[in-house]
Amino acid sequence: MKNYLEMAKYVLENGQTRPDRTGTGTHGVFGYQTRFDLNEGFPLLTTKKTHFASLAKELIWFISGDTNIRPLVKEKVRIWNEWPYQTFKASDDYNGETMKEFVERIIEDDEFALKYGDLGPVYGKQWRDFGGVDQLQNVVDTIKTNPYSRRIILSAWNPPYVDQMALPPCHAFMQFYVSADGKLSLQLYQRSADLFLGVPFNIASYALLVHMIAKLTDLEVGEFVHTFGDLHIYNDHFDAVNEQLSREPKVLPKLVIHGDQKSIDDFNFDDFEIVGYDPHPLIKAKVSV
Repeated sequence: MKNYLEMAKYVLENGQTRPDRTGTGTHGVFGYQTRFDLNEGFPLLTTKKTHFASLAKELIWFISGDTNIRPLVKEKVRIWNEWPYQTFKASDDYNGETMKEFVERIIEDDEFALKYGDLGPVYGKQWRDFGGVDQLQNVVDTIKTNPYSRRIILSAWNPPYVDQMALPPCHAFMQFYVSADGKLSLQLYQRSADLFLGVPFNIASYALLVHMIAKLTDLEVGEFVHTFGDLHIYNDHFDAVNEQLSREPKVLPKLVIHGDQKSIDDFNFDDFEIVGYDPHPLIKAKVSV
């Protein structure tokens, strides 16, 4: 994952400091691309521990079409908790509950979860029901029937519904590509990217999606191409980024997918095995909401 570290160095050296929506401020660049050959190993960051279970369970949640955090928090996945919690804190129902108490209510109280756990029509909704179109199934079907099509595209950016989403899609647009030698690649356009906290998850998540769809379509994996719009480091992440840059990357792990899945909906977290992952320790940092 040296290309990830090269990207971090590039942003540090060439970025501009700007205010942002969260009030934290960022140091970033506009327009950057990096590539990962998925035959060289699964791109799970080794210069800090990256929690594969969280990103894999989030991906399965996207694929399910769900938009409520309840299934995630039941699996102890905290990725999306901050946004609905902020909405709850701004409501008349808020009585000083901590994040822990909020999550407990999401799990235990059906009515509360329905009211405060839903994120609006975010990724899963757009992937599986974009105005009645199941984009993800169309991707799989097209790869099987017309693999050299230049229209194997999935968009999470649905303008009429963006304002109804807890967080408008950051990883907004993807295109699949089948090479003449039978390898499946994916290019993702990400409009906004938190380099330290978010991007390692995004890389591994979409690499996992390539592996899943390749298995369904009897293809080998090719590349994951990551194209960025606003690629930034939050102003309170500089120490964490520099600590990570001081570490030497290790050998990438391998991904094994067990089972005989026939549909994109057949995958479960227990089907995935990461072999040989030996990362440097976790580096903690605050998420900006």
